[in-house]
Amino acid sequence: MFRILFHTPEIPGNTGNAIRLAAITGAELHLVEPLGFDLDDSKLRRAGLDYHDLAVLHVHPDLDAAWKALSPERVFAFTSDGETSYTDIAYQPGDVLLFGRESVGLPPEVKNDPHVTARVRLPMLPPLRSLNLANSASIAVYEAWRQHGFAGAQL
Repeated sequence: MFRILFHTPEIPGNTGNAIRLAAITGAELHLVEPLGFDLDDSKLRRAGLDYHDLAVLHVHPDLDAAWKALSPERVFAFTSDGETSYTDIAYQPGDVLLFGRESVGLPPEVKNDPHVTARVRLPMLPPLRSLNLANSASIAVYEAWRQHGFAGAQL
């Protein structure tokens, strides 16, 4: 299915929600260190409820290790300055949906990494600058999954 990649996330509740998202949708969740929390954090556990054992979660020491493990064909970097709307992408199973840290998003060197296929944006009213990380990932994953008829889901 689809792969979610959080680059150096800071807030345990967002990652906990993404763990639940991954379990519910069949996506994989990949985290790039350093993390702004411990994986045993109670806020992460609370946000993920009892879905931790049902989710596919991988933690990578750095972005190069993530690229090596993922061997991605296509990577969509979600950023407020993206050129392409998230609805204009024809998602394919195996796509990597890349998101940055809550406080600053993706750094320029990650947005411009040669693995990145396109920089993608979610629409927002001006002058607002960002949407919650877990919410952004949910919107993207559900759009990709919708395009594939919610494969494997109970409808």
